[in-house]
Amino acid sequence: MNGLSASDESASQRERLELSRASTTAQIAALKHDFDGIVEANALVAVDDEHDPEGSSTAFERAHVASLLSRAAEHLEEIDRALDRLERGAYGWCEGCGRRISAARLEARPEAATCVRCAEAGLRQRPATP
Repeated sequence: MNGLSASDESASQRERLELSRASTTAQIAALKHDFDGIVEANALVAVDDEHDPEGSSTAFERAHVASLLSRAAEHLEEIDRALDRLERGAYGWCEGCGRRISAARLEARPEAATCVRCAEAGLRQRPATP
């Protein structure tokens, strides 16, 4: 036991999740700004990707930023689901096997929905019980 009461532990978990959410939201805003800048810059130049040596690199850059943006949005959804689990009292329980997720895993990945064993096995959420 780490010496924290259940309410202190819950507050600590919420704080970690909220900090991660704020950081991820800021990252999404920055990536959207970058993506918009790339699109805007390409709109100012008549780009013919087939004949323009810069065309392929701008297309790659746009695709790369779009991929990072997509992953950040997925991470934000994971955080929001973790906050929901915290509200329901289900935070810290593996959605694959139903066992406790280790404190070390939750420290490293506060949004984790599965234990390490289930994550390595690729197990997803158990069917929801009504």
